[in-house]
Amino acid sequence: MKIEKVGVVGCGLMGSGIAEVAAKGGFDVVVREVNEEALEAGRSRIRKSMDRAVDKGKAKAEDRDAAWERIRFTTKVEDLADLDLVVEAIVEELEVKNELFQALDELCGPETVFASNTSSLTITDMAAATSRPERVVGLHFFNPVPVMKLVEVVRTIVTSDAVFDDVFAFARQLGKEPIAAKDNSGFVVNLLLVPYMLDAIRQLERGVATVEDIDTGMVLGCGYPMGPFTLCDFVGIDTLYRISEIMFEEYREERYAPPPLLRRIVAMGRYGRKSGKGFYDWSGEKPVALPV
Repeated sequence: MKIEKVGVVGCGLMGSGIAEVAAKGGFDVVVREVNEEALEAGRSRIRKSMDRAVDKGKAKAEDRDAAWERIRFTTKVEDLADLDLVVEAIVEELEVKNELFQALDELCGPETVFASNTSSLTITDMAAATSRPERVVGLHFFNPVPVMKLVEVVRTIVTSDAVFDDVFAFARQLGKEPIAAKDNSGFVVNLLLVPYMLDAIRQLERGVATVEDIDTGMVLGCGYPMGPFTLCDFVGIDTLYRISEIMFEEYREERYAPPPLLRRIVAMGRYGRKSGKGFYDWSGEKPVALPV
């Protein structure tokens, strides 16, 4: 099957990025949000990102304009009926995702492929909620989507070879570097990355070193672009907490269990850069580590 028309459900940080790269890749895109307010926020986010690329000389104005014309925005799920591929990028709750896929299953033609941008839930649990499990895959992008090159393409035990190959090729057409992943919670990257971040929090709890010194140690000692606590703030403390809960429930291994300090920081509303405070205070010119 040739993928030409793409739907993106959810126009937050991830959904807007997916819609942008799909339009830039030459695909006709339908973006759906639950209400006009969320839709307008997503529309504005995509336009600002495209304009920024032009201002920085990374894109031509005419290419931006052509890509923008390929995107259609809607609040009606019915507008997703006549598409080749639908990618969901909504909240990380299995029940909500399954409700969406069940609605799409009744709405879309039998050839439509469903993909999830989940970072921690298993694709099989979503595929099982549809009548086309062989046409359901994982398509996990990384934030910020227009910049990050990696895409994890995830196949379940029933995903057809043809569907997997088509979606893998689609990711390449977006200018991404796809890798094949087995359908396990966390796939490849989060399976390895989440325990690293959680272990850094545990060492902080144990008084091994300060937030700043642990971050500096990993940057200068290992050559990482940022330390684990800076990374936590970029990912989102609440997001990390939710992912760790899902992965711990899947594997029942201590390394995936959220440390008590992580839960306390979430309870205080310190979600990272998006809220202005996490392990660091991001309100000034330079981040300042906060007491924990």
